[in-house]
Amino acid sequence: MINRRCTQMNTDKSNQISKEIIGASFAVSNQLGAGFLEKVYENALALELKSRGLHIEQQQALSVYYKGKIVGEYYADLLVQGSIIVELKIVEQLTNIHQAQLMNYLKASRLYLGLLINFKHSHVEVKRILNGYK
Repeated sequence: MINRRCTQMNTDKSNQISKEIIGASFAVSNQLGAGFLEKVYENALALELKSRGLHIEQQQALSVYYKGKIVGEYYADLLVQGSIIVELKIVEQLTNIHQAQLMNYLKASRLYLGLLINFKHSHVEVKRILNGYK
């Protein structure tokens, strides 16, 4: 369970980790291609990121609080280096609903950066989402 203050991590470090995640996503897509279930891509991406020396947590619990009480819990697909949430999709097109889901994860975790990655097609689609919550 994550309970952190929303802090913007060092931009250079965040960009470096983001590039690693995106590069790993392309490596997974190139190797597996399209057509698998989301869990297959999640497991493959976790393995690829670990092989690149990054710390990965899969299905990380994110609690939502209201007046100091937990009122809900979500599970982020991947938490990379304890600071970037990666949400994977297998959809025709990423939409505002997917972006809102990731933004809610960022708010719940009080983390600053999330990546939304779609493996549906032969090319990987990536959206970078920033949390402005402070």
